[in-house]
Amino acid sequence: MASLHSYGPHPAQVCELSAVPDPAGVAVLVHGGFWRARYGRDLEHPIAGDLVARGWTVWNIEYRRLGDGGGWPATFDDVRAAIEALPVDAERVVAIGHSAGGHLAVRAAADVPLSAVVSQAGALDLYELWRRGTSEHVVREFLGGSPAEVPERYAAATPRPPAAMPLLLVHGQLDEDVPVDISRSFGAGDLVVVDDEGHMEHLDPRSKCWRAVIDWL
Repeated sequence: MASLHSYGPHPAQVCELSAVPDPAGVAVLVHGGFWRARYGRDLEHPIAGDLVARGWTVWNIEYRRLGDGGGWPATFDDVRAAIEALPVDAERVVAIGHSAGGHLAVRAAADVPLSAVVSQAGALDLYELWRRGTSEHVVREFLGGSPAEVPERYAAATPRPPAAMPLLLVHGQLDEDVPVDISRSFGAGDLVVVDDEGHMEHLDPRSKCWRAVIDWL
């Protein structure tokens, strides 16, 4: 059973720890939902359970989101603080983020000590997602304007992982929420494209997208 840990005073600044003895490593899970408050860490429960069954300790993080005190930089500040608040020691700490959580996980790699990062359909190109008007122009809402209006925010929020950081990008070819070209054009990491899966299959332990993550780990 997971234990709940607070890393700040806001109700969303909490993490679930599922610890196992002699773990293979710690998986830090960063959920998606286009940075919006109506989506939470419960999205990660199925793969968290699968990781625990495979001998991983899991740190499933929550953070302030749009509609609940979030936006840039508060949302990212929370993710960074949550990773830094990890209450167990481990030689191997891997951040695994889905969709907007993929953006946050890969962005965090430049600021916090991680062993590796996995982006599951990560929202990695904020400029392109803004251009597309994705999810009712959520990037404009998250960053507080367009690239022309707040260029410094787009620059600061853009993921730039360390060159030596092991990075896996997994994407479903059928993804209609975050197009596969976002991962294809990222220019770093190992890319796996699953031809017959879409966006939400990443959170299903039975999916090919998740199998790609397990095999890489």
